[in-house]
Amino acid sequence: MSSVIVIGGGAAGMMAAVAAAQGGHEVRLYEKNEKLGKKIYITGKGRCNLTNDCGVEELLQAVCVNRKFLYSAFYGFDSQSTIRFFEEEGMPTKTERGRRVFPVSDHSSDVIAALMRKLKKAGVKIYLNQEVKKLLMDVDEEGKALVRGILLSSGRQEKADAVIVATGGFSYQTTGSTGDGYRFARESGHQVSELSPSLVPIETEGSEAQQMQGLSLRNVEAAIFDGKKELYREFGEMMFTHYGVTGPLILTASSLIQKRLKEHPLLLLLDLKPALSEEQLDARILREFEAAKNKQFKNMLGTLFPSKMIPVIVQKSGIPGERPIHEITREERKNLIQITKQFPLTLLRLRDYNEAIITRGGVSVKEINPATMESKKVKGLHFAGEVLDVDAVTGGFNLQIAWSTGYAAGASV
Repeated sequence: MSSVIVIGGGAAGMMAAVAAAQGGHEVRLYEKNEKLGKKIYITGKGRCNLTNDCGVEELLQAVCVNRKFLYSAFYGFDSQSTIRFFEEEGMPTKTERGRRVFPVSDHSSDVIAALMRKLKKAGVKIYLNQEVKKLLMDVDEEGKALVRGILLSSGRQEKADAVIVATGGFSYQTTGSTGDGYRFARESGHQVSELSPSLVPIETEGSEAQQMQGLSLRNVEAAIFDGKKELYREFGEMMFTHYGVTGPLILTASSLIQKRLKEHPLLLLLDLKPALSEEQLDARILREFEAAKNKQFKNMLGTLFPSKMIPVIVQKSGIPGERPIHEITREERKNLIQITKQFPLTLLRLRDYNEAIITRGGVSVKEINPATMESKKVKGLHFAGEVLDVDAVTGGFNLQIAWSTGYAAGASV
């Protein structure tokens, strides 16, 4: 029986600790916060979208960076394994739109409670409020680097046969994600690729978003362009904020357009009525105009748009709000159709790590064994979860990466 240390009590760390302990090892889990799973607690607006109920090939398709690296981990512990893992621990799940899986209770605390029960049953020793300062390194008889344990900030050394680094990224820094794992990786001779916030809201130009702050749109199509080149097109939900746009459509887009957005602003076009063609929309608007021909333009728009949007629609359409409906020209009506089908916003920049769901970049996967998550450079040292250079779109896929890589690391120790 060997001794294993896991650094980090998030999704990947807890899964790694359970898998290692179930494999018959003596496992100690060190977490610098006062409790485990702080980031899990706030995911999915406190509901925790814990995976996506799809097959392995679809899991792989949702990965944005280093897809092939995850092949072995996903096949070793897929979304069905995740659902079973929690349901066996008395936490029933449900599947919602987009095959997103949540606890039936809608409480992320139930996910953490189930993991805590698993840790306890497996006999994992948990040490809270314990910050790890560095890894203790050594070399074997052949001169190959190996890990010997950890040094805590208190100055105490803890020895182990294997160490699993599952410290998360930089995102949601209030939960203690300060990038320690990247430092451990560099200090032990690993490459860390460029880091940036990902799955993050986007700032827009002008005051339109601010005027519509708090407004959620459910069934819209978003398309993002760099000049004439289309970079992204997707249907779903989004929301306006005081600085710009957020919500699932925007967060997913942020991970696909960030390189271009660093170079220059991009154009976001929203189709506010994607179920209607321009001809169908024109016919509907004509009917609305006919029924309200003596009303002012601004007073009839409530049948077409949410109230928070009306002042912005009036402004963008170029039609004076007080203009009686019967005085609106065919050309002006065409303008209204145009902005309804292609509502324009200029995207300026991504928000920072404090609002990012994940960190893009991390420990180079070229230096990690994809089946075991063990370093190819340092014997006994494994990496799991967000600290690795892998990430995916929204919908439960990033947590699945954490469960799969955590399981691979723990089970193979």
